[in-house]
Amino acid sequence: MSRRFPLGGLLRVRGMAEDRAAGDLAAARREQLAAQERARATAEMLGTTDLPGAHDVLTWQATVAGRLALQALLVERTEQVRVAQQHVEARQDEWSRARTATRTVEKLRDAHAAQVRTEDERAEQRVLDEVAGRPRAAGTSAGGVAGTGHEEESR
Repeated sequence: MSRRFPLGGLLRVRGMAEDRAAGDLAAARREQLAAQERARATAEMLGTTDLPGAHDVLTWQATVAGRLALQALLVERTEQVRVAQQHVEARQDEWSRARTATRTVEKLRDAHAAQVRTEDERAEQRVLDEVAGRPRAAGTSAGGVAGTGHEEESR
């Protein structure tokens, strides 16, 4: 079996696609947060504007026109938040698909590594079995190795 993972190139490409999808998702989330902040600020401005009390008609009309403009802006910004949320959901789906594709190849890589490891262990065991099955060299005893000088000590 090949020692190299044959789908290594595909794994790198899928990893890059996943990274790109993650970056797109992060950008979409930043835009969503910005849209939510703009909508919150607009709602706050609308909440703090009051109709004038005893002022002239022009002041009253200008205040009403300003509130209407803020209401229209709030509707627009609320729509921007909704669109940004949809964009985040789409980017989330893209990232999920990219992650799934990457994980699939990673699982194949892990299985390949396990198979290579198993083959290496089998080969090592064959070598050990072969060494253990060889007849002992002449002049060696069970308790010592030939030529170590231990034979003379027992005399």
